[in-house]
Amino acid sequence: MHSPSDSLNPHENVGLEVSTNPSLTTRVLEEFCGAIRGKFKGDLIRQTNPEFNETSKIWNAMVARTPAAIARCADVADVQLVVRHAQETGVLTAVRCGGHSLAGFGSCDGGLVIDLSRLRRVVVDEASRRARFGGGCLLGNVDTATQRHGLVFPAGVVSHTGAGGLVLGGGTGWLTRLLGLSCDNVVGFRLVTADGSLIRANDAENSELYWALRGGGGNFGVVTEFEVRLHPLTSVLLASSYCRQDDIVRVLHDWREFMPGAPDELKWNISLVLAPNDNRVPDEIRGKPALSSSIVWFGDEETGRRHINRIFSVGEHVVCKMETISYLTLQTMADSDFPHGRCYYTKSGYFAEFTDSVIEIMVQALAGIPSQNTQIELAYLGGAAGRVSPSETAFGDRSAPFILNLLADWKDPADDAANVSWVRRLFNSLRPHMKPGVYVNFMSGDEPERVPEAYQERWQRLQRIKAHYDPSNFFRLNQNIPPLAK
Repeated sequence: MHSPSDSLNPHENVGLEVSTNPSLTTRVLEEFCGAIRGKFKGDLIRQTNPEFNETSKIWNAMVARTPAAIARCADVADVQLVVRHAQETGVLTAVRCGGHSLAGFGSCDGGLVIDLSRLRRVVVDEASRRARFGGGCLLGNVDTATQRHGLVFPAGVVSHTGAGGLVLGGGTGWLTRLLGLSCDNVVGFRLVTADGSLIRANDAENSELYWALRGGGGNFGVVTEFEVRLHPLTSVLLASSYCRQDDIVRVLHDWREFMPGAPDELKWNISLVLAPNDNRVPDEIRGKPALSSSIVWFGDEETGRRHINRIFSVGEHVVCKMETISYLTLQTMADSDFPHGRCYYTKSGYFAEFTDSVIEIMVQALAGIPSQNTQIELAYLGGAAGRVSPSETAFGDRSAPFILNLLADWKDPADDAANVSWVRRLFNSLRPHMKPGVYVNFMSGDEPERVPEAYQERWQRLQRIKAHYDPSNFFRLNQNIPPLAK
């Protein structure tokens, strides 16, 4: 278990296994490769392959891994073949869709990566407002295909994120308040389980597994296809602004009071940041603590403008923007802010009440923020996502609407310790004010003790389902739910 001590190596990721015996790893891998030879239709990429260095990269450079091999599957039968023989030979196995796991679970040192990047087919049925998409799809693949029909699937905010990992962990984004979590909009899964079987999970078939897959992460198998509900939407009203340090507390008080009564059509996210050190903002706030607002309205534009102008009326907002943009523009505008190859580290939690004490702790922490891109992200859940029954899906707590994500984002590995320690210190100061619970997609790899906390009263039910479908815990490179011991 990780202590929050600043002296710990920030690259230490409790819960990530490593194949540490080179001779054993080589023997096991050769046994696996021999077992699939002549039957595997995809690409088996070893470390000597010219493609390996590029293919083995994942999004978060802080948790970069070097697998022994990557199995880029050509189809579902390939996934079944690889899972069956990886299980039989005992090779350590990670599953990668987009490689966006904060904890680096899409790869492993010395083991095998199942790469789903060739499974990116999207089929849209406009009449029924349904879509089926492959387990290797990125959010951008899904958004582009559904927007051709004027439809959307509620998902995340960075288009190069893998859809599979996001959906299985819950899935929050701009549409969460209006249409619910991503997992709330899934009507069925097709997946390969630990014994290599291909099964379906929906309300009628394997309904317990269907429940578990909506929020339970990648613990139960390799999802090769998602069937989802779609909703009509093509454009949105977007607004943004910065507030100076003197206005941060006033605006946070207003956000706290305003959001519980806000219409579902409005999403107002706040980041406490260092203002950009360039000509996007006035000279007097460049590089200084500031509050950044991003507001999206889905609905009648005139009504939306009234709500946004009311938000802008509290405090002094600078660099105010308000414009109607396409949904695809909304979904790609953050891509460049979170590129591959940078270092990322997070800690997250929920507040039932966003108290003055919490605000004071956050504002004080801004004085020591270690990186231009490191930030305190705040969002308000509620809306459609908050009205789903706690027992409807495996996703964790929905009752505490204030969501915090402490996101450190930096480039130079020499800055690892400064960014990680800042996040840990601030999290430890805020922890006593939080309600138990955490969103698994916002977790780094150093807090496995919080996984039961994420699911709370759902924990033993999830463990029983895990024991049924993956009794040996083959799928364990994730925010892991170990099978319930008999």
